[in-house]
Amino acid sequence: MATRTAKLTKRTIDAAAPEAARYAIHDTEIPGFKLFVHPSGKKVFHLRYRVGGGRGATIREPKIGDLGAVTPDQARKIAGDWMAEIRLGGDPGGERQTKREAPRMAELFERYLTDHARPHKRASSVAEDERQIRDHLTPFFGKMKVAEVQRASVIDFHRSLADRPYAANRALALLSKAFNLAELWGWRDDGSNPCRHVRKNVEAKRKRFLSPKELAALGEALARAEADGALTLPPSVERAEKRVPIAPAAIAAIRLLILTGARKDEIQSLRWDWVDMEGGRLNLPDSKTGEKAVPLGAAALAILSVIPRVEGNPHVIVGGKPGAALVNLKDPWGAIREVAGLEDVRIHDLRHSFASVGAAGGLSLPIIGAILGHTQASTTQRYAHLSDDPLRAAATTIGDRISAAMAGRSAQVEKI
Repeated sequence: MATRTAKLTKRTIDAAAPEAARYAIHDTEIPGFKLFVHPSGKKVFHLRYRVGGGRGATIREPKIGDLGAVTPDQARKIAGDWMAEIRLGGDPGGERQTKREAPRMAELFERYLTDHARPHKRASSVAEDERQIRDHLTPFFGKMKVAEVQRASVIDFHRSLADRPYAANRALALLSKAFNLAELWGWRDDGSNPCRHVRKNVEAKRKRFLSPKELAALGEALARAEADGALTLPPSVERAEKRVPIAPAAIAAIRLLILTGARKDEIQSLRWDWVDMEGGRLNLPDSKTGEKAVPLGAAALAILSVIPRVEGNPHVIVGGKPGAALVNLKDPWGAIREVAGLEDVRIHDLRHSFASVGAAGGLSLPIIGAILGHTQASTTQRYAHLSDDPLRAAATTIGDRISAAMAGRSAQVEKI
């Protein structure tokens, strides 16, 4: 490549005409500062230098900028600033290259799934993380550099989900974990997590328990589905009358959910190898809180005793595909709760209802927590107000009889 030497001024640069091959003009004042003139007429400023000095040192020639994007005076100033930095041991070209190659958020999310979520979290939790990343996090953050995300961007993202406050909080928690791992992996400075101090949305804890009347309505709807193999939904503004098939496996799953207080995925993924009919428990090798034993009452055992075992399928709640578990409980549950008049009841509320019946029946909170597999007493504390009901009823009975005795009806006191 042909080279020339001249002070890179506006006049010199304007006079440099393109030729058949690219050539370089080396500046006479700043060592390594040069202009490349391309056959197309494009003119580009560069700076050539050695990293750390010495003949064996790495040679870099980073681009300063295209003429037009920067003026000759701006290019000269940048070259001078870089040379001053180089004399102090710096490497501006290497820093620019590192910055260009720095991982983006899409790479962080993929590594989070590969190195953290999939090896350490349950399949259902991984699926939820994948959904959050696909639907919310990647569209917003994917192209950003991991090291450059600021708190303002996180706040903007959280606000973008203002109409879904619970989803916003879940996505924020996942994002925060990903940034903590980014610090561990050296992709961000320690203590720089931009999710810190981002205020979460207030979440009202749901306390939806089925009353005895609602439990009866649920039982009736299940019995109708069991007898007919389907439920007929009445016509509404949105649809005509609709008949929804209800598989026996779905009915059995819902009965087991309300009779055990287990989580939905614990029942859906249940295998016969984990069922101890003689010991009266489900031995779950993995759950949200790790290995767990779910005690079985007589009613739950009765349900399990009549569920047919399907050859070649290890699951208790079988699906439509050979060897697979039932995947879809949403549609059967939607039909069952509509027929039962329980449209506001989530399937997880069956677990709450199991606990509420125990609390209202006088069982202690530690016992209820042990049955549900709670690892923290505070989780079970939501049922504390219900455990007062039998005590309040007893206090009412005693108080009524004492009042009767004080009013001269002492015969009633003797019956206590």
